[in-house]
Amino acid sequence: MTAVPTGPDSTMDAIGRAVAEGRAGDIATARQKLLDLWSTIGVTGDPLHRCTLAHHLADLYEDSAQALAWDVRALDAADALTDQRVQEHHAGLRIAGFYPSLHLNLADNYRRLGSFDAAAEHINAAQEHAPNLPQDAYGALLRTAIEQVAEAITQRDTAKRASAPGQPA
Repeated sequence: MTAVPTGPDSTMDAIGRAVAEGRAGDIATARQKLLDLWSTIGVTGDPLHRCTLAHHLADLYEDSAQALAWDVRALDAADALTDQRVQEHHAGLRIAGFYPSLHLNLADNYRRLGSFDAAAEHINAAQEHAPNLPQDAYGALLRTAIEQVAEAITQRDTAKRASAPGQPA
């Protein structure tokens, strides 16, 4: 999603820099920077910071159980978010647009762990929230991933998807 930030946010900037390091291949450094930020933010800190950090930190774990723990934290933080807070960061964003990706990630982690009933619950939630996705490349990417994970759940396949974010399989 593209939007214009409404004001500076040093924590979101730090999260963004760490995520960029991880995407550039320095997984260990990115993970440690995000963990350090998490220690500063705390479990009762700003829900936008917690949601964003946990969502991206989950992608830095190859182990599905570790990723799952962070994805649960991201969803919990999203549930505490308001559109007003999200729009303070980026005008025009809505929290409803976060849920397809959050539930997709949970579904994929549960699937990889062989917990197909839990995976099905979250992929159904991702599908229910999919109409909130933008009609752009990002939205199309998530809709495709939701279809792929739903199919993998149906097939009871626990293999990592080639298109999954994070470290290589």
